Amino acid sequence: MPDYKNELMTYRIKTANEKLNSAKVLLDAGEYKDSISRSYYAMFSVIRAILALDETDFSKHANVIAYFQKEYIKAGEMDKKYSKYISNAFQFRNNCDYADFFVVSKSDAKDQYEKAVAFLEEVERYLKKRI
Repeated sequence: MPDYKNELMTYRIKTANEKLNSAKVLLDAGEYKDSISRSYYAMFSVIRAILALDETDFSKHANVIAYFQKEYIKAGEMDKKYSKYISNAFQFRNNCDYADFFVVSKSDAKDQYEKAVAFLEEVERYLKKRI
């Protein structure tokens, strides 16, 4: 496997973890919408780490998620619950970032953060087995 794929994968994992850390800081600061957004981007970034190994990428978030669901969830590489985690996080993030008067609670943000933690742990476990 060429080095650049591993380097890009490693970079994207690092980015995912940085976003996860930001989500926690924002959650603790009471910035729930921004915390939810960072939790989503942590999951999105770690999916793109897989895509780096597959030497593929997409310009639209929906396409990245669809690829992940087809190639990794439907193929049985990862539990189906992770498909729900990323789909729900994508919708929640869109509402937080773009919907006027969208209200989120601390428990919403905490739930998204915890799902992001689990999601990153699962994908990182998968990646360690793969490389």
